[in-house]
Amino acid sequence: MLDKLIKKTLGELAKINSLEELQDLEVKILGRKGALTNHLRGIKDVPGEEKKAYGENANKAKKTLEEAFDQKKSELKEAALNSQLTTENFDLSEPGIKPEIGHIHPLSKVQWEVENIFSQMGFSIMDGPEVESEYYNFEGLNIPKHHPARDMQDTFFLDKEADKKHGRLVLRTHTSPVQIRTMEKYGAPLRIIIPGRVFRYEATDASHDTTFDQVEGMLIDKDISLSHLKGILQEFLTRLFQKEVKVRLRPGYFPFVEPGLEVDFSCLLCGGEGCRVCKNTGWLEFMGAGMIHKNVLKAGGVDPKKYQGWAFGFGLTRLVMMRYGIDDIRLLKSADPRFLTQF
Repeated sequence: MLDKLIKKTLGELAKINSLEELQDLEVKILGRKGALTNHLRGIKDVPGEEKKAYGENANKAKKTLEEAFDQKKSELKEAALNSQLTTENFDLSEPGIKPEIGHIHPLSKVQWEVENIFSQMGFSIMDGPEVESEYYNFEGLNIPKHHPARDMQDTFFLDKEADKKHGRLVLRTHTSPVQIRTMEKYGAPLRIIIPGRVFRYEATDASHDTTFDQVEGMLIDKDISLSHLKGILQEFLTRLFQKEVKVRLRPGYFPFVEPGLEVDFSCLLCGGEGCRVCKNTGWLEFMGAGMIHKNVLKAGGVDPKKYQGWAFGFGLTRLVMMRYGIDDIRLLKSADPRFLTQF
């Protein structure tokens, strides 16, 4: 019975010349009401001792016919394609449709480069929560409630408290809270950088946004001085811009460092000769830095009599804008494909 069905089906397959005819025959043989399907349903009427052999033969027949149908389908598709190529004006050398591919955001690209450079110099990459407590965002960094520096950072406050000790929750205004968290967890010595998003309650314009990216760094050990800071930053900038960069330190004020410094680097456009970009000074203002205040070390559980160190912080967003000549900070968060496809 099965042999006759297979022989008859293979004979009909040989005569088929279209995919439509093939589909009709496949439904007729293998469909829910097809000849082979009805044969398989008849297994319930077979005596018990014969069911095993009956089932094995039926499954072999099904596999044979399915393979025959698949092979015939491939032959018909190939024949149809060859017919199309010979009858239509089809240029095989014509380029196909180029698939759309994604682009790495300039912020991500530069952040990876920064992390790679500092990793090569022995720094670990740290991260922390973007929703912080007032303690970690301010008090632990030597910025008490009465300190005027709090007025310099317009803060987003959440209508919730962390606890009585740590005060209200805020969106972090800098990545510095991770310095305290890292010291608490790992102690000293330390060598870390902290890239990440920060938030300020500011009016948005071409050079200001409520959300931007920063990178902070910290090195704590014995016998650490500002000469180490200058050497590290000069090496970092030289690797980043792939040309020799000089660094200049100026006095500056930041409550979490003492002494505090403003760090400039030589203008890359004029080579330090003076131009419109650097206001004819030959230098570009880049970051704040300084020796870590003893109160900050104490807040992190580090003994300031045994260890000392420095910290720095710069705007990754500003660095990206300088590197690529982007004149509007809002473009970086716009999610506009026309902007991203340039990079």
